[in-house]
Amino acid sequence: MGKFVIKLRKNGEFQFDLKASNGQVILSSEGYKSKASCKNGIESVKRNSQVDARFERKEAKNGAPYFNLKATNGQVIGTSEMYSSVDACENGIASVKKNAPEAEVVDETIA
Repeated sequence: MGKFVIKLRKNGEFQFDLKASNGQVILSSEGYKSKASCKNGIESVKRNSQVDARFERKEAKNGAPYFNLKATNGQVIGTSEMYSSVDACENGIASVKKNAPEAEVVDETIA
């Protein structure tokens, strides 16, 4: 089963990564000023990951496919890694849909 990992960036902002059961990061968030906002972002991913229309399929300047997951208001709540092919990108989307709803939350900012 996947998990959300909350971590602290060097600039003091909170970020989460959604990791698949194999430990690979499949979605990363923006930076949040508060841990509460970061946790709200996780809840938003859990809800929005079940709606295919919320996945925005993109292509980087170098041609690598990737995706953004957007909230109902259109704001990006998570971005994938760069993939080697469109098929690999679609597999990444499928992995987010599968892992996000039941993923546990691990807070690595707690000492």
